[in-house]
Amino acid sequence: MRNQNIFVSLDIGTTSIKVVVAEEINGQVNIIGVGNERAQGLSRGVIVDIDATAEAVRRAVHQAEQKANVSIQEVAVGVPSNQLAIETVHGMIAVASENREITSVDVDNVIQAARTRSIPPEREILSIKPEEFIVDGFSGIRDPRGMIGVRLELYASLITGPKTIIHNIRRVIRQAGLKINELVLQPEAIAELALSSDEKNFGTVIIDMGGGKTSASIYYDGQLKYSYVNQEGGDYVTKDISVILNTSEESAERLKREYGYAIASQTSDEEYFPVETVGKEDPVRVDEHYLAEIIEARMRQIFQTLLDELDKIDALDLPGGFVITGGGATLPGVIDLAKEYFGERVRLFIPEQMGVRNPIYTTSVGISHYVAGLDDIHRIAQGTYQIDRPATQSTSTSLPPQQEVPQARSHVQSNVRAAKQETAPGYNDYQASNQSDYYEEIEPVVQRNKGQGKFSQFIEKIKAFFESFFD
Repeated sequence: MRNQNIFVSLDIGTTSIKVVVAEEINGQVNIIGVGNERAQGLSRGVIVDIDATAEAVRRAVHQAEQKANVSIQEVAVGVPSNQLAIETVHGMIAVASENREITSVDVDNVIQAARTRSIPPEREILSIKPEEFIVDGFSGIRDPRGMIGVRLELYASLITGPKTIIHNIRRVIRQAGLKINELVLQPEAIAELALSSDEKNFGTVIIDMGGGKTSASIYYDGQLKYSYVNQEGGDYVTKDISVILNTSEESAERLKREYGYAIASQTSDEEYFPVETVGKEDPVRVDEHYLAEIIEARMRQIFQTLLDELDKIDALDLPGGFVITGGGATLPGVIDLAKEYFGERVRLFIPEQMGVRNPIYTTSVGISHYVAGLDDIHRIAQGTYQIDRPATQSTSTSLPPQQEVPQARSHVQSNVRAAKQETAPGYNDYQASNQSDYYEEIEPVVQRNKGQGKFSQFIEKIKAFFESFFD
């Protein structure tokens, strides 16, 4: 919801659904309400049960409304980076005249020209990110409005995603009784909050460790350039514990949170804790080292998969290094384990605002910051900027009769001169081919102007003149 300087973000995660209400005051974004509800109807970050997810969204929104004391009608929603496709597009238009300043209408027109692409039916355009405008050959322009030019060009990044994922998100929001004012890619939301401007420009890898998936995204030159999703996340660690220790997933999740560690060598095999197992009345004792071995095996597999994918595109030596966030990053030892794969330039990001100091809120808080920081050019690209277009001039007759008559007379005289230029032998051909066509053209004019006084009489005289002329 955007109500003056109030922003509401919605992060639909596999494990939990987060709603954050933020208020912008003097350029500072402050959190005034948070809702967190256990997710339902999702698998690996994708909605698979619309009704269950919509109900969980309603509960999370209700929590945020009570804490922030606001009524939430609209939300900015995070979109997962599953199967994203990013391509560079180019658009070009002609500005009306050399003396006309480039306006928001021209910017919107060149953006629409760049969006005109052949998109597969199973995909949908998520957003278009303007990179630079070119005015009459002068490049590197961020905002061309107010400049004088004849030709306006745009280079931008066009991002498309699976239509099914986007459709399900919209259905859930609509079924929850809300409206969407922005669709924000989750990597872009994280980058807005977790990265500095230098890290965005020089290149940084963002690793988001969620419950249903782990994604690696590359930010370079201020734009999202690449995103990869590994369909393994914190839930896989929980399932491994559940299967190996023969315990329920609820019990496995509790063990992971209370006793889990990502590096087994840093734990002790003399520290025990009870585990309730299926088919046994009494709990069994499991040591901390054994639990860490289960967790470490899965975490190493996740990091190795990311390493292989990033190595394929030579993204392991970017100046900004690696920023890790998300719920999976809260597990002790994860950062130390990640440094074994990606080097020492690895850091953990945790939001600093009161009430959301946990990596699970990075995306939801980042969405609020992203929406609050959108400039006019990006709002035009997203279609959320109010553009004042000039009223379309009517093509119907609007001038008074005394101004229309000379135009009609000039039209008739030109036809008369054309008729007189015909030679005698070709007169019959001219009469046969043009007389009927001319009356077909003049007849609607007579009907439209029937009953308009002198002008109608004038047209009748023209028709009589041509009848006598052809005779």
